[in-house]
Amino acid sequence: MTFIQEKFDIAVIGGGPAGIMAAIKAGESGARVVLLEKNNNLGKKLLLTGKGRCNLTHAEFNHKKFANEFGKNGDFLMSGFSVFGPKETMDFFEKKGLKLKTERGKRVFPQSDKASDVLNILDKYLKKNNVVVVHGCKISGLRSKDKNITSIVLQGKEKLIAQKYILATGGKSYTQTGSTGDGFIWAKKLGHNVSKLRPALVPLKVKEKWIKNLQGLGLKNIELSVFQDNKKKDSKFGEMMFTHLGISGPIVLGLSKNVAVLLEKNNVDLVLDLKPKLNFQELDKRIQHDFAKYQNKLFRNCLKDLLPSKIIPVIIMLSGIDPSKKVNRITKQERQSLLNLLKGLKMTATGTLKLDKAIVTNGGISVKEIESKTMRSKLFNNLYFAGEIIDLDGPSGGYNLQLCWTSGYLAGMAAAKV
Repeated sequence: MTFIQEKFDIAVIGGGPAGIMAAIKAGESGARVVLLEKNNNLGKKLLLTGKGRCNLTHAEFNHKKFANEFGKNGDFLMSGFSVFGPKETMDFFEKKGLKLKTERGKRVFPQSDKASDVLNILDKYLKKNNVVVVHGCKISGLRSKDKNITSIVLQGKEKLIAQKYILATGGKSYTQTGSTGDGFIWAKKLGHNVSKLRPALVPLKVKEKWIKNLQGLGLKNIELSVFQDNKKKDSKFGEMMFTHLGISGPIVLGLSKNVAVLLEKNNVDLVLDLKPKLNFQELDKRIQHDFAKYQNKLFRNCLKDLLPSKIIPVIIMLSGIDPSKKVNRITKQERQSLLNLLKGLKMTATGTLKLDKAIVTNGGISVKEIESKTMRSKLFNNLYFAGEIIDLDGPSGGYNLQLCWTSGYLAGMAAAKV
């Protein structure tokens, strides 16, 4: 690899969205930039986002609201969003020829629904800014001296020297894309604190056996609540899906981080409201209406107007009502049991899928050790961080990609300054 003999102004480690954005921004200034990627292609995880459609940001232009979605560390991003937030991200891509659309829930996608179109734009501007891209680059670690990084150690004991270094190696989720957590190991060896790594935006495993009978069933307009020690901890309204091990889908992914943390303390109960838009009284009237309509039918045949067919046998089983009982023979007490079940279908969370199955990583380099306006390490004068390696993660819907664009932009801009 002949590039090793060259000296670069800036070396960016990691060819995901954060690293690419950092390299583009640094290269704009005329700096000599090298982008090192362990895979044979850039943006492997980017191509998977939004189910291959690339939900590249979230059209929420109130920076405070946007930052709040990242939880306790969200304020760290406020200054970054003021420089390069969702609006600037959309302008960035549109000015470079990528047509965008905003869908339900403020999710922003390329009009083509192709993540590859986003990557093609980025690749084009890497070339335009003369960024040297090295694929298949295996790195062993970083060397330092007197609060400065001195070189990148490559496998084979060769080294690469730059004046400044940007670490954008991602988290430890979706390991098949190359995010194997190497950056955390290197940062720890340098003395940075790395908070506990947990899966975020990940399916949940559930104890109940009847879950398997519902595999593949998707539900819309439902509410899922999280309880611990009989206290409600969180809830979300929207869509979910049953899997062979438990549950998944947008609202489940959104709750998963909190569930993972709570499970470290005690058991976690999940309560599913199948009809959240109806209160108990309204739903009771609806059930009575259906019972009157099907009064001469058997109980197992009277719920088709109320529920998806796949879940009806499970609801009947859990209700304790004889499926062969005539509807006009069902007692008020039995109807009340059915009502309680529809408004509070209980499940027991036993865990999440493993970190390598998560969309993003919860945890990472402490934000207390990073300058929020530049993404520069407070421990090293010439080291910067960008993307998922930082202890920040948001919900699904373009938040985590925006973190990459923002932090990459800031890191690249700051590193390029003399």
